[in-house]
Amino acid sequence: MKYMKYESMLDNHTPKELHNTTIVFDVEGGLLRSSSLFPYFMLVAFEGGGVLRGLVLFLCYPLVCSLRKELGLKIMVFICFFGIKKDNFRIGRSVLPKLFLEDIGLEGFEVVMRCGRKVGLSELPSVMVEGFLKDYLGVDCVIGRDLKVVFGYFVGLMDDVTTTRSKSSLINDVFGERKVDCHLIGFGCSNKNLDHQLFSHCKEIYLVSKAEKKRWRALPRDKYPKPLIFHDGRIAFKPTFLGTLVMIIWVPFGFWLCLLRMIIALSFPYNMSIPVLSFIGMGGRVYDHSVDKNNVKKNKKDPIKGTGKGTLYVCNHRTLLDPIYISMAIMKPLTAVTYSLSRISEVVSPLILETYHLSRNKEKDSKMMEMLLSQGDLVVCPEGTTCREPYLLRFSPLFAEVSNDIVPIALDAKVCMFYGTTASGFKFLDPVFFLLNPVGFYDVKILQKLESVNICKQSRIEIANQVQKQIAEALGFQCTNLTRKDKYMILAGNEGVV
Repeated sequence: MKYMKYESMLDNHTPKELHNTTIVFDVEGGLLRSSSLFPYFMLVAFEGGGVLRGLVLFLCYPLVCSLRKELGLKIMVFICFFGIKKDNFRIGRSVLPKLFLEDIGLEGFEVVMRCGRKVGLSELPSVMVEGFLKDYLGVDCVIGRDLKVVFGYFVGLMDDVTTTRSKSSLINDVFGERKVDCHLIGFGCSNKNLDHQLFSHCKEIYLVSKAEKKRWRALPRDKYPKPLIFHDGRIAFKPTFLGTLVMIIWVPFGFWLCLLRMIIALSFPYNMSIPVLSFIGMGGRVYDHSVDKNNVKKNKKDPIKGTGKGTLYVCNHRTLLDPIYISMAIMKPLTAVTYSLSRISEVVSPLILETYHLSRNKEKDSKMMEMLLSQGDLVVCPEGTTCREPYLLRFSPLFAEVSNDIVPIALDAKVCMFYGTTASGFKFLDPVFFLLNPVGFYDVKILQKLESVNICKQSRIEIANQVQKQIAEALGFQCTNLTRKDKYMILAGNEGVV
């Protein structure tokens, strides 16, 4: 029989045989657990075309569901891609991989990864899936739908399935210059028509039923072939049709709640604003590990109080509101320095917290930080940019050159609807999106102050690495050598100029 159940693959082939085999798999039918493509198109519409385009897609989706699948797919493609500039489209590499990885079934993933060479077939436009499959799964060849481009802009039309590639072109894409004598097997869903030309070349095709896919488990993060560290976009949940409906209903109410939260934070003292903000959804939790419980008697002075000049608080970076939450946690005003801030944020920030912009000139920035420390306490985020996932970017050692009174602070921010950070969007809206969440939560962990004796014996780079490791251990995060430049090159294609 040419068609067999996917569980029988190991019975028919040894691991060594599979390693020398090319697998042709259907991405939507054989890899992803969900059968709905709406969430992926909603991300493209909302993140690539704006709120209005996302709303149009949402309103048209009931009509799409009533039409045959191919026509409905073409309507969604037209709504999402019409008028989008091809060179500016990075959503396939910066936004969609997170949703794809969370939707992969562990069982389907194991079937695909057993084979040495992998060819992915998708009914989605190539610009949506190719980056994810090649960058995160190591797929050798991706065959999707090509979008038509006029004067550098997508026109919302895609090539037909049967005309996307010629037979000779397909064979070339899969095997290159090698002879077509390699063993080719297929993998897909029994509920879908496997009418692609490549499946006709497969000696065996392994199938999974729709009922079996419902029992598939999500792919654990530790099994990702490549770790997901950077991703962009504002939507922090899987935008299913019902989830999108909830978001649309919430946003008008959330806008007024956002204004109320801003007014409370600006007008009330901390001892009043903290409980009120917690009651209306902006909560937080403080863990003070700055005092060694086994050595309390020896520390007669406050361990986080500097001597002679202000204390330097060093934290990881989650959102632009980090310094405000730290100030609330220690219940005293702070001055913040940041590596990048939009012009609008620079104008607004003094109303909430005194903020200074670093120029990335080492001598100039050192003098400014020393001056600010002589006037009071200072907080700095040496990562230089935000990271949403449980990883820490490389810490700049500049902070270790200006003070020996260093208190590390570990931060973690949790949201349920919108991310309060962006790499390619409008940065001045970051605090607005964070406050727009129904619930936003911060964990603030004040860690043990660095010993002055140890600081004098270490180089500044060693101190920066030590603080990075200390914060990572407190949060359960992983340290990396990635920098701000790496993040922006991956997500936005630039070096992070604001």
